[in-house]
Amino acid sequence: MNNSVVINLQQIVKSYDMGGAEEVHALRGVSLQIHQNEYVAIMGPSGSGKSTLMNIIGCLDTPTSGLYEFEGINVSDMNDNELAKVRNKKIGFVFQTFNLLARSNALHNVELPLIYGGIASAERKKLATEALEHVGLGERKTHKPNELSGGQRQRVAVARALVNKPSILLADEPTGNLDSKTGDEIMGLFEELHSKGNTIILVTHEEAIAEHAHRIIRVRDGLVASDETVERRKLTTEMA
Repeated sequence: MNNSVVINLQQIVKSYDMGGAEEVHALRGVSLQIHQNEYVAIMGPSGSGKSTLMNIIGCLDTPTSGLYEFEGINVSDMNDNELAKVRNKKIGFVFQTFNLLARSNALHNVELPLIYGGIASAERKKLATEALEHVGLGERKTHKPNELSGGQRQRVAVARALVNKPSILLADEPTGNLDSKTGDEIMGLFEELHSKGNTIILVTHEEAIAEHAHRIIRVRDGLVASDETVERRKLTTEMA
């Protein structure tokens, strides 16, 4: 594994002013590092702070205090436009609800980040086609979302997340709208992407999904409650 640090969080605090004297402390001093080519699951019950942590890691929000470095660059104090540039170039998002454009085919849906990035049309189509082939959907690029199964839609969403060759893939409950068999297929896809060098951060409340990752960070009451490496038992065909 390449040991370069992609995500460096030091004493991250996030508070929300609810009006009056009331203040909600979503994160209370979170410190952690995620290295290149790690496969990490972030877990926690509702209200634990895991969604706030995901939003900060994904540059969708900024901390109230603390340091956040993304690939060595301090993003803690960036404004919305600067954060948007980091998101578009460095982070691939996969959501529970797929977030695909209903009237656009798979190819156009995958092209979207490249359009925002100002990439020329011919290059966009080439990169989007490669991304769809990468997730096993090269044959379906002219299909619209309503012509695809739930699993295929999520694969389109994964292809869109990968098309910019981001530093991290950030997946929020990626199997939440899928049946268990299709969910297992998507988790198998993530395992394959990780084996090819992608850094994956998975946010989930499901133990069975988290166990696909190689490291599980549990968040509770705005703090890291535990951070452990998942032991991988190697199966052997040798006779005892």
